[in-house]
Amino acid sequence: MAGDESGGGFVNPKRAMKRVILYSQPGCPPCFAAKAFLQSRNVPFEYKDVQADPVALEELLALDSRSTPTLVVGGEVMIGFDPERLMALLED
Repeated sequence: MAGDESGGGFVNPKRAMKRVILYSQPGCPPCFAAKAFLQSRNVPFEYKDVQADPVALEELLALDSRSTPTLVVGGEVMIGFDPERLMALLED
């Protein structure tokens, strides 16, 4: 919708994209929701499975997180999935 500023749309492709990392694990519904959210908005991201990748788990712990999903957007850490906050981090 033109003029829709509700945050439900796509990220502006003309802006420089921030690096996005999603720390996830199998069987985590909020992780699946975060992944679907990013994919539906054509946001490129790095997916790290903390259960299968010990290095990813070490990185997660270094972020002071023990929870998935944990997202890093341009250096900002978000623990848990909050669509509005994630969109704000992507658009900043």
